[in-house]
Amino acid sequence: MVIHTLPADAFGDRFTLDELPLARIPAGYAVQMLDTDKLLDRATGTFLPVRSAALSGIFDSFDAAYAAAHEWVGNHCPNPDEHRLAIVPASFDNLLNRHVLIYGVLCGQP
Repeated sequence: MVIHTLPADAFGDRFTLDELPLARIPAGYAVQMLDTDKLLDRATGTFLPVRSAALSGIFDSFDAAYAAAHEWVGNHCPNPDEHRLAIVPASFDNLLNRHVLIYGVLCGQP
């Protein structure tokens, strides 16, 4: 693992779920790979699609999501500026038994 020094906003601005006006109640924080519907799985440290039954992609805090994203960058990104990750609010649909990207698929480029 390469040790990178990343700024506090490396994965987006810090936020608290209570402060966001969201259309759906969030279950927690998730680490999304930009331009995909994939979230970082807490158990394996890999990215899985939101429809994957094996995905455990909800983190209890921004700090926990940041730590997991930071570790992933250290393991997979020789150039940390090219990581393409964002911490996002996420939900879980118990009826469909899958994670929900409240903001949808975020794009890396505007």
